Amino acid sequence: MTQLQLSTLAGCGLAIGAYPRFRYDARGGGGLGRLAAATGRDPQALCFEPAGLRIPDLDGRTTRWLGLPLPPGLAIAIAPEQLEGQLDPASGQLELRFRARFRFRIGALVQAPDLLIDAQLGTGPVVSRRHRAEGQPLDAEGQALLVGVATVQPSGAAWLDRFLGLPDEALAILRCQLGPWAG
Repeated sequence: MTQLQLSTLAGCGLAIGAYPRFRYDARGGGGLGRLAAATGRDPQALCFEPAGLRIPDLDGRTTRWLGLPLPPGLAIAIAPEQLEGQLDPASGQLELRFRARFRFRIGALVQAPDLLIDAQLGTGPVVSRRHRAEGQPLDAEGQALLVGVATVQPSGAAWLDRFLGLPDEALAILRCQLGPWAG
């Protein structure tokens, strides 16, 4: 078993429903993962402990929509519940199931119920009813672009569900780097 460091980078994105894509700078996030020992030429299992994962909030500092930062006080926190899958070191292909709770809040006054996102992120192409994106396998520096689509179910807060048009699809774009842990 080998430990790997996942680092989230700038150049990420998120789109929900028919809304234009958010540009998201996720620098500073990441966590440690365990890569299973190689067994021949098969892909290796890769698992990140959710409690050790950090993903920066989408807020006015990290996120731009239609060229403008998100308004002050508006933030979406991401609480990971699962990030695991497999890595094929020979091809650089990476597939990870990402499950997290997205916590939408406006200042200290308004907090909506969590949106549960469950997406298969990968380095290949994704095409859905509403979204399309192309991932990129790990390069020589260990950088990759993971893309995935999830169906977002209603939150239960009527105002948020109407605003987002839920249920609908969300597109996640994660630029990241994987490398050996130097701890």
